[in-house]
Amino acid sequence: MMMNTTLNQLRSLRLETMAQALEQQLQTSGITAMSFEERLALLVDREVHGRQDRRCARLLKLAKLKYPQAAIEDLDSRTRGIERSAVMSLAVGEWVTQGHAVLITGATGAGKSWLACALAQHACRRGQSAYYQRVPRLGEELRIRHANGTFTRWLETLKNTDVLLLDDWGMTAMDAQTRADLLEIIDDRANARATIITSQLPIEHWHEWIGEATIADAMLDRLMQNNHRFTLTGESMRKKTATKAKTSTAATNLEGA
Repeated sequence: MMMNTTLNQLRSLRLETMAQALEQQLQTSGITAMSFEERLALLVDREVHGRQDRRCARLLKLAKLKYPQAAIEDLDSRTRGIERSAVMSLAVGEWVTQGHAVLITGATGAGKSWLACALAQHACRRGQSAYYQRVPRLGEELRIRHANGTFTRWLETLKNTDVLLLDDWGMTAMDAQTRADLLEIIDDRANARATIITSQLPIEHWHEWIGEATIADAMLDRLMQNNHRFTLTGESMRKKTATKAKTSTAATNLEGA
């Protein structure tokens, strides 16, 4: 009876993981051989890790990453032309808290979006918030938010997001309103929040793509103050995936022949 009361009290305190761990202890033979301190330490450890897992899951859901399962541990540096050590050093460093920019360029299919998502996913695993936005769709997103009156609130949300991932930068032309709004977004984050940008367009052509010289100067000045650059090379990952799929299909057809 006393233990049932304890379990109910744990759940009323929203310590569900600890309550589940205690129930498991009660069903484990030989648990009484452990000291009170040892059993308590195990319960607290389960609760802490449970909260961390739930927070990470919540952050990943809010991030809306294109590749939510991308992980830096799976980076195949041999096919992307970058040093694995450089990526790992960045991932475990303080680039997020110091508000640095990560600029990832390379040809289509080289893995830019995957690497960017892996960095953002790792930030979520460290308890930091992230948000994914494709730049070609940014103009439409902004027009909708201006029209329904949510732009200011959204701008504040982006300002307070630890990692903003702007994917496919430079693919489509921007109108004047989108250009001005993008400057506001980047200005809010300069040296305060981290920004990841992926682009097929080499960095030296970004100024021309932005279009308006004054805004381009201001935007790039903020992005270039503290940045880390990766240029991906190698064969398109999409082409490799398609080749593997064809090979697998051919092998299956031969087996069935």
